[in-house]
Amino acid sequence: MANSHDSSKTIGRFFIWFAWLGALALLYYFFDGALSKQQNPNQQVESYRQGNQAVVVLQQNRAGHYVANGSINQRPVTFLLDTGATQVAIPGSLASHLGLRQGQQIQVRTANGVAIAYQTELAQLQLGDILLNNVAATIVPDYHSNHILLGMSALRALEFSQRDRQLTIRQ
Repeated sequence: MANSHDSSKTIGRFFIWFAWLGALALLYYFFDGALSKQQNPNQQVESYRQGNQAVVVLQQNRAGHYVANGSINQRPVTFLLDTGATQVAIPGSLASHLGLRQGQQIQVRTANGVAIAYQTELAQLQLGDILLNNVAATIVPDYHSNHILLGMSALRALEFSQRDRQLTIRQ
């Protein structure tokens, strides 16, 4: 009789541990999604056509930046809009994932000083319905980020306006 009571206790403890692990997994899933949405509120980019123009509307994240999902050469990426960047800047680790070839070596000025970079060209860059072809970019091997800086080599072809933590971009 004591043996069956011990096995019932063991099974009960197993289910309690299993329930706690399940609850923790659900909490992680919920909060990870909430934090991810705070960092990148534009995971699903709001985009529409207005006449012959493509229009994208981006929301600012908690830090006041515009972060949005898009694609380079039809591969998904996350952009950080940076009007202070001369060109689109791609971290070295992402460049190899995107299959980009390093061109001529150049020096670039970054927030951390002078860095070595390599010229490249993006056959296609897409943000919502906005599609740009043959965009000049740089591969920066020492830039360690999951974001691609969407600089002026792409943004100069677009019209944008900001109001109330919202950026509207037109092509």
